[in-house]
Amino acid sequence: MGQVLQSLNSGTPFKRENSIMKTLIIFLTTILISGCYYYPPAPVVYSTKVSASKFDQSWSAAIGALSDQGVRITVQDRGAGVIQGHLNGMEVAASIRTQADNSVRVQFNTSGATTRDPSIIQRITNSYHSRMGR
Repeated sequence: MGQVLQSLNSGTPFKRENSIMKTLIIFLTTILISGCYYYPPAPVVYSTKVSASKFDQSWSAAIGALSDQGVRITVQDRGAGVIQGHLNGMEVAASIRTQADNSVRVQFNTSGATTRDPSIIQRITNSYHSRMGR
């Protein structure tokens, strides 16, 4: 016991071990703290480009297709999805419907003197597809 007290009083072996221990604790604490830095997540950039709905695109393309082929549009009922017009004694109609799977169905019909221009439906359909980028 006398030796322990003497080494405590002399300070040499005990202080050296204590100093090494403190240095080791400070070193390990510094490593642990620097290894646990929290990086905040990177900011996310969202596209702000607003595109027209499928129905809007189809509606506009159908009106344009009828106009391209010379149809004089007389009725545009967007809520009902109906466009009607006349061309050379024929009645031309377009029906635009949103289906259950969120796709859009577009249908063109003629009535009246259809023998005057039997290819009108095909030309309107081609014009519609062109306007839709197909």
